[in-house]
Amino acid sequence: MSKIKIFSLGGLNENGKNMYVVKVDNDIFVLDAGLKYADDKMLGVDYIIPNFDYLKENKKNIKGIFVTHGHDSQMGAIPDILKEIPELNIYGTAFTIEIIKNELEDEGIQNAHLHTILPHKKMNFGAVSIFPISLTHSVPGTVGYVINTSDGAIVYTGNFVFDQSMMGAYKTDIGKLAYVGKQGVLCLMSESLYADKRGYTSPNNRTTSIIRETLDQSDGRILFNIFQAQVYRIQELFNEIMHTDRNVVIMGKKMEAIIHKAIDMGFIQFDKNRLTNIHHLHDSNIVVLISDEREKPFSNIARIIKGYDKFIKITEEDTVVFASPVYEGMEKSATRVFDDIAKIGSNLVIIPTKKYLGHHASSEDLMMMLNLMNPAYYFPVIGEYRHQVANAEAAVTMGYPEEHILLRLNGDVVTFENGVLKPDNEKIKVDDILIDGKTVGDIGELVLKDRELLSENGIVIVSATLDHTTKEVLAGPEILTRGFIYVKDNIDLIKEAERISLDVIHANSKPNYVDFNKIKSEIRDQLGKYLYQETECKPMILIVIQEV
Repeated sequence: MSKIKIFSLGGLNENGKNMYVVKVDNDIFVLDAGLKYADDKMLGVDYIIPNFDYLKENKKNIKGIFVTHGHDSQMGAIPDILKEIPELNIYGTAFTIEIIKNELEDEGIQNAHLHTILPHKKMNFGAVSIFPISLTHSVPGTVGYVINTSDGAIVYTGNFVFDQSMMGAYKTDIGKLAYVGKQGVLCLMSESLYADKRGYTSPNNRTTSIIRETLDQSDGRILFNIFQAQVYRIQELFNEIMHTDRNVVIMGKKMEAIIHKAIDMGFIQFDKNRLTNIHHLHDSNIVVLISDEREKPFSNIARIIKGYDKFIKITEEDTVVFASPVYEGMEKSATRVFDDIAKIGSNLVIIPTKKYLGHHASSEDLMMMLNLMNPAYYFPVIGEYRHQVANAEAAVTMGYPEEHILLRLNGDVVTFENGVLKPDNEKIKVDDILIDGKTVGDIGELVLKDRELLSENGIVIVSATLDHTTKEVLAGPEILTRGFIYVKDNIDLIKEAERISLDVIHANSKPNYVDFNKIKSEIRDQLGKYLYQETECKPMILIVIQEV
């Protein structure tokens, strides 16, 4: 008998940033460690990872991070975590580990403790064992994890779909799932992203028809924008290219490395002789693959559109295909990119996400997994809260009592003692860590608020120089603005701002003493009120006072 705690450091009530913790007595098992992309409101932020203070505080008890597959939403935070906890063990299948290696090399991280696992081969950790099971997703080597305890199994699916046409490294082992279900599952943690979609996801996850149509109807060059780890969709593209005389150029070292490794490992079937270099970018029969590599979606294609890429420019003869979904919060960025392509005159093809779905479980897939697992308790994970609710409703449809369905938020702890759910108000500290370039953790809400203020209302700088001895004003105050008003058309406003600032300086200056803090706060207060009264804008106001 044991005490089991399950909670999320990220991934509930959000898309991405998945990180789930299962604690069995004193042993800690971390399931996935992902990032999520910053939306349009998070100015300058590249991506977001979960706060992992809990891992740092309990690192001695962590048996490892067990990664389901090689997508950023599941493994993108690992480089940032290993920079601070380098001794952690990372487990994943062969292709997942190869993707993680690429990310670690890019970050200059060496000697990481990476462990390649085999599906359906049990790993023992004292009284607890972990059993990975092959599942179907858009990347080969996807697994779910079964944590076997004395009180029953904890099963985490990660992302999955039931698609009988996907074989080999993409195939779901339904027999193993059924076997685990018969052995006794205490809690099933299953994804929720498509829970509100009726029916099965398959065959709507297959894009072969629209890819074939695009290749047949496009005479010129084709630019194919896709996330680098959507390997199955890349395979669908390659299958159709093999029926044409087109060759392929891959833009981006990471995606190029992933595709070459996938071909070498037998996960992508394609003639390597059809992969050419950037010298063929301007060939009329070329297909160019473009990826974003841990940046915001559309960042690379947007750079090409603006003419900032030294190798390639989009012309009106090109066809541009967007094969990846538009993340929530990125709609404005996507629309701008689509409009810019339309202005160039290129043929724009957007694979519709309503008709062509990703490789995620819809309601019938979820109910089939529930039927196979037959868990005592059901914990919807991965997705916005409305998706979690839809997932719970699917379980209710199958007859599960509501008290056995665990709808939680990040940090909420679910506790089982001797196989029985116990009331628990414990909460684990959770938060977002915003990554801006190479900076980790220095970007917070105040910084984002300042960036938003600057982007919307601009900045006003008040500068003045005082005599060190007499404290008299030698120069200024001078008003400088950026992104606020056009100075030549607002000379009177600038002069009044200078007068207000000068009055404040005089009021707080004496022959032997100047209250600089009071000067700054009063200028900011009085000048801010005046500028808002005149312009209805609230620019950021910076005051620079120096003595000579």
